Amino acid sequence: MSLVDKIKRSINYRKWTYVKANDSWSVFKIMSEFVNGYETLSRIGPCVAIFGSARIKEDSTYYQKAVETGTKLVEKGFGVITGGGPGIMEAGNKGAHDAGGKSVGLNIVLPHEQHSNPYIDNDKSINFDYFYIRKTMFTRYSQGFIAFPGGFGTLDELSEALTLMQTNKIANFPIVMFGTEFWTPLVDWFKQTLLKEKMIGDADFNIFHVTDDVDEAVNIIDEFYKKSELKPNF
Repeated sequence: MSLVDKIKRSINYRKWTYVKANDSWSVFKIMSEFVNGYETLSRIGPCVAIFGSARIKEDSTYYQKAVETGTKLVEKGFGVITGGGPGIMEAGNKGAHDAGGKSVGLNIVLPHEQHSNPYIDNDKSINFDYFYIRKTMFTRYSQGFIAFPGGFGTLDELSEALTLMQTNKIANFPIVMFGTEFWTPLVDWFKQTLLKEKMIGDADFNIFHVTDDVDEAVNIIDEFYKKSELKPNF
């Protein structure tokens, strides 16, 4: 090995050591986000998560349906918790806010499109740097998920909840996929590919519901908690 190569290796080793040291200190930042989330959300009471694309505009039917959903959840005694941003998140918070209910936002800073919407209660807005901590808060403190059409983030949140319930890592709670035109191709793929290849089972289709009806979406959650205790999911 040449002298130059030895020097390069030494520099790279020092960089790696520095990164490892920073990794250890980052644990405290991670802990602080968990503690802040747990302490804030544990005091809020039962909420239902509404999530979907940040890119859906106010004149969209899905936006209006999400507003209506937020309002009707409040009428059933639930608060609304969203990712805190624009689009479907804003619509869900608006419905809850306009109905005088609890409106919670779990915001995360992104390179584009994400900013806190104006319908979140001042004392119920939490900022996160880590997606996985934010998802933990959704999964622990939401009494149900209503997933409107969305992109990778929506699919990520939805898939994690389905996986955790399928594997009995969290208590069952209602999951509603709102928008049959949008979600049916995905469900068909579940059936025609995943089920056919025995990667999931028939019982896994009982984990979620697909609908276009706001009343049905809200009633699925309301009826579930007439028979189940309202509490954190793990």
